[in-house]
Amino acid sequence: MNWDQIEGNWKEWKGKAQAKWGELTNDELDQAEGNREKIEGLIQQKYGKTKEEAREEVDSFMAS
Repeated sequence: MNWDQIEGNWKEWKGKAQAKWGELTNDELDQAEGNREKIEGLIQQKYGKTKEEAREEVDSFMAS
């Protein structure tokens, strides 16, 4: 699965993202609109992760 597929079907994937990163609100995920960089930024802010850690989490999310 590549990120373009996730972004194209964001409404379906948003629930899975919410389950994985429960601290992200529906509004934040709606505003991100499936944009990988925005989601990584939200993960960094909410969870205190480094850019690399956030990227690795998103990579893991894509693989699931």
